[in-house]
Amino acid sequence: MWGFTAKKKNILEDGETFTFLGRNVEFKGVVNFEGTARIDGRLEGEVHTNGTLIVAEHGVIKGIISTGTLISGGKIYGTVSASERVQLLKPAVLIGDVRTPSFSIEDGVHFHGMSDMGAKGRPEPESQGLEKVHDLTALRSRMRQDIPS
Repeated sequence: MWGFTAKKKNILEDGETFTFLGRNVEFKGVVNFEGTARIDGRLEGEVHTNGTLIVAEHGVIKGIISTGTLISGGKIYGTVSASERVQLLKPAVLIGDVRTPSFSIEDGVHFHGMSDMGAKGRPEPESQGLEKVHDLTALRSRMRQDIPS
């Protein structure tokens, strides 16, 4: 078809697939990947994988991306949802919204959109020592009551 599967022990674990969309290739539609995918061409539609999606410097994606990890130096126009992390490398362009627990942007990247890193995994505020914090509103109210009119 438009990609290939390769097993390279020095790059990929045994049994992991690698899919490649070449620089002069254009694809429209819904794509489901397993393992790692690298996009050097143009893709319009939806991309779904639990693995790693790499958008190379000349790669362009317009649409919806749902992935485990996204590493991009290319152009993305759309919505990104990554269950593990998003890493944008110079000279990446991302115009759209991002939802991921970990988001890093290198200097020289253009990002325009909203990011949601979610409350999942955030530590709850510790109550230790909070019982010693005074409520100033209650304190002022008591002070006013103690002052004779």
